[in-house]
Amino acid sequence: MKHKHVSKRNFALVAAGVAAIAAAAVLLPDANASQSPQPSRQDAPPQALGAGSAAGTASRLTAEFGSSIAGAYWDPSARRLVVNVAGNDPEAVRGVRQAGAVPRRVRNTAAELTGAAGVLRQNATIPGTAWAVDPRTNQILVTADGTVTGGKWDRLRATVRSLGSGMARIERSAGRITPFVAGGDAIFADGARCSLGFNVVKDGAPAFLTAGHCGVAFPAWSDTQGGAPVATVAAATFPDDGDFALVTYDDPGTDAPGQVDLGDGRALPITGAADAAVGLEVFRMGSTTGLHNGTVLGLDATVNYPEGTVTGLIQTDVCAEPGDSGGSLFTRDGSAIGLTSGGSGDCRSGGETFFQPVTTALAAVGAELG
Repeated sequence: MKHKHVSKRNFALVAAGVAAIAAAAVLLPDANASQSPQPSRQDAPPQALGAGSAAGTASRLTAEFGSSIAGAYWDPSARRLVVNVAGNDPEAVRGVRQAGAVPRRVRNTAAELTGAAGVLRQNATIPGTAWAVDPRTNQILVTADGTVTGGKWDRLRATVRSLGSGMARIERSAGRITPFVAGGDAIFADGARCSLGFNVVKDGAPAFLTAGHCGVAFPAWSDTQGGAPVATVAAATFPDDGDFALVTYDDPGTDAPGQVDLGDGRALPITGAADAAVGLEVFRMGSTTGLHNGTVLGLDATVNYPEGTVTGLIQTDVCAEPGDSGGSLFTRDGSAIGLTSGGSGDCRSGGETFFQPVTTALAAVGAELG
């Protein structure tokens, strides 16, 4: 049986991938720089860490020093990891420096921020809202779209005020927070369109990851509009603990390359999966709006869609629109980061977009990147 790609757009040569992101950097504007206060000079000089190692370093420091660590973020302009240290813990400060990162003293502990998020979940689970810890301000960033008005708005504000001064802040979103149904290449099902995220291998068979809200809506997907199905949903999660789906190719001989289609005959090889870090520059590919870039704003985000609440997402300022759901979020060096879930706004006015972490999705479905 002949091997085939997911769609006609995916005949791009893998060899073009090395130059693809360099070209993308010319075509796309620079990602937004952090607006948070910078660490004092006495914390310098840090080592020059790579962006890909930032999340791993932050996780290791959290495991070693526990409650003294209150989040971390990547400073792209200085190429350094900034780690928040709560309380008076000289050992934690020393350990952060020894890891090549910059310690930054903050007021709110990780436990306090987690507890505040729990209060929001209990008292302010309102469709059109979302929240995530913003380590650059050591606060919870609460986002509310235009549908949150009247009593809903009053309840949200009252809940945020109850958390105390400096614990959380509210920002208004320009659009409506919804899943982006209408990565990578377009996939179709009964008039709906989503985007393929990343090709994977499950028990030796080719498959791909996409958004869970696409997977729970339709059991089979095609690579052409109105075409016969080429893949069947094997597992899907939405809402609750994520927004991801594993879709298995019906033809076990399908050629499912480990790359992201960047358009115009370009492709980027995917080298592996990685966790996100706040401040990390990321790129998103989707079938509606193509290639865009931006910055990770928050981790472990809770999003209250009209269809239900989803937890554990990545918050970014990368734009997206309906049809981009499931599309790939990745780094300049080819690390797979996330799958497009939803958000607000569009690629003309901007907005917030939330992503399902790839590492979590792969672990849940027992698959590996293709």
